[in-house]
Amino acid sequence: MQLHFYKYQGTGNDFILLDNRTQTYSSIAQQQVKAACDRHFGIGADGLMLLNESNEFNFNMKYFNSDGNESSMCGNGGRCITAFAKHLDIIHDQARFSAIDGEHIATINDSFVELKMNDVHGLIIREESFELNTGSPHYVHYMDDVKDLHVKKEGALIRYSPLYKEHGINVNFVEIINNHEIFVRTYERGVEDETLSCGTGVTAAALTFIKDMYGPQQVNINTLGGKLVVRCNNIDQQNYDQIWLCGNAEFVFKGEIEV
Repeated sequence: MQLHFYKYQGTGNDFILLDNRTQTYSSIAQQQVKAACDRHFGIGADGLMLLNESNEFNFNMKYFNSDGNESSMCGNGGRCITAFAKHLDIIHDQARFSAIDGEHIATINDSFVELKMNDVHGLIIREESFELNTGSPHYVHYMDDVKDLHVKKEGALIRYSPLYKEHGINVNFVEIINNHEIFVRTYERGVEDETLSCGTGVTAAALTFIKDMYGPQQVNINTLGGKLVVRCNNIDQQNYDQIWLCGNAEFVFKGEIEV
């Protein structure tokens, strides 16, 4: 299959974007996605997305992890596909699109994209960690000296532990910088490695960070790939709404490749 692709990145979380409004790539297979995402023999990316035609929305987003499997919601992917939709003149400065977890809206100003995430209901509080679903399932663990952690090794131990092995979970290691700022590193299932940033992961980290601070909140997040902001309203420890993931989403390059 010949791919006419565009590559975008959001704080180092990089994606292959395909315009599939004419269903050119609807039959793309797992191995073809995996080959395209390969960093040595392909384009190289954390995931691949199809921008599909939609009767009800501006477009539909279909997301695949770099292992070739269709996956749950990707926050940085949602921001990048919004930038791609603007490039294609599908939208101007606002988008309304559907993804695997339902409807999303987004705004874009130059390369700065604000993506509204789904409301979150339910937070599992364990002795040393938290679990919640922000469009994808996440495990959040707070610690010191996150910069020195071997994230791939430690993240895999949790992701493949008996409790999570069957369905997998994304693992976030969080260090508190100050009352409004955290540093997050994430091991992503489906990539099976650390990524430079994870949108649903930093959202999960932000919600656990402000779990005891009710009302409108803003959290500044540092990742290896750059800075993100999460705005939200904390109703209580179990319910969060008006969740916005904000940061740059930028075009990298385009081309063609046979997979």
